[in-house]
Amino acid sequence: MEETAEALTAAPSLIISDLDGTLLTSADRVSSRTREVIGRAVAAGARFIPASGRPARWMLPVVEQLSITPVCVCANGAVVYDAATDRITYAAELAPAVLRRVTRAILEATAAPLARMGLGPVSFAVERTGTSAFDRASELFAVEPAYPHAWDTDEHAVETRDVLLSKPAVKLLVRHENMLSADMFELVNPIVDPADAHVTWSFHGGLLEVNVPGVTKLSGLAHALGDASGSDVGVDAVPDIDPTTVVAFGDMPNDLAMLRWAGHGFAMGNAVDEVAAATDHQTASNDEDGVARVLERWF
Repeated sequence: MEETAEALTAAPSLIISDLDGTLLTSADRVSSRTREVIGRAVAAGARFIPASGRPARWMLPVVEQLSITPVCVCANGAVVYDAATDRITYAAELAPAVLRRVTRAILEATAAPLARMGLGPVSFAVERTGTSAFDRASELFAVEPAYPHAWDTDEHAVETRDVLLSKPAVKLLVRHENMLSADMFELVNPIVDPADAHVTWSFHGGLLEVNVPGVTKLSGLAHALGDASGSDVGVDAVPDIDPTTVVAFGDMPNDLAMLRWAGHGFAMGNAVDEVAAATDHQTASNDEDGVARVLERWF
């Protein structure tokens, strides 16, 4: 679907884009059309910031396709990575005590409903952060023995649950391969204390992502732009940035905060219903160059 609102005025000074399901095609590629228009936008003085649920190490294949080295918002806003200097500049971590409290609450509250559905318990993994995108993945991504991977990977450590939860983590992953993420969210979100953690999702196949309270891609953007004053508390705006000069793109619930704040927040044609309903603008799908179609109006 093409953009539905009337006026798009001056060219944006800031472009923010989710990656999977948004900037990237289903083949995990940045199309030549998208790459070229982003290059023209940056050459014209606009700033481009990728904002993803991915860890920093998974940003590099995208950065290489873009031929620019942007500051990247990672882990749903819990991490900021400067691709130009290969440096993690900010990380909001869940403390071990919080990780244990949240996992205990999830297990206790979901045991009976899952049993009624004839399903076993959820399992857990954690994303930690180092200082570089080239840190050993096995030191950053750890899973418990029963964890069924959402993506094929051998770049992880296997740890008992006690060890898994004994170190700070930027993201706790809650997994059930026989459920949809939206259904898991309805089950889990009400029982996680918002003072402890924020729950969201960005992948349909039974995976929830848990971050520090208030952490979203919008709060990560504030840190990426140097406007968050070192706070780990989430934000509903970015100081000194006029949202009418910002265009943002996304397709999943973890994109909602940045899409609602941006003056021009675009839901992709493949966006989930919740995202499409929350935005004033829509564009074509990620496989139809939806991001490029919008940016080409200015660049």
